[in-house]
Amino acid sequence: MRITPLDIQQKQFPMKFRGFDVEEVYAFLEVIREEMEELLRENATLKESVHRAENQIKEYRDMETTLRETLMTAQQMVEDYKTNARKEAELLIKEAELKADIMLRDAQEKVVKIHEDIVDLKGIRRHFKEELKRLIESHMRMLEFDKEREGEETGEV
Repeated sequence: MRITPLDIQQKQFPMKFRGFDVEEVYAFLEVIREEMEELLRENATLKESVHRAENQIKEYRDMETTLRETLMTAQQMVEDYKTNARKEAELLIKEAELKADIMLRDAQEKVVKIHEDIVDLKGIRRHFKEELKRLIESHMRMLEFDKEREGEETGEV
């Protein structure tokens, strides 16, 4: 039988010649004591359960906080990796463009040098032709001069 605070408040003890019935009072007190012991045990058990549940909730909250922080850190790392990869790609592109510009400039300088060499070679060829022509003309004059001398020598004898 469960005793409520109202039962205790409304309990009437019959009066006897010398007062309350001692056995009934002691019996009632025994029932109250047993109920109180049970309630205290149950209360202690419930408090322990609440304490365990609160600790478990705290652990779960700590784990949730750790997971959130880990997730945020991971997201930040991903963003950092993306940013770094993007910057590295831009740097590689700029380096490639710079190398291409240098190679193009070098090629253009080589083309200009080749054209200059061609012009120089044409000048050398023209000069060589002129020198060769003068040399041939000089030899032709010598041959004519020799021919004239031979003709004079054959005509004088």
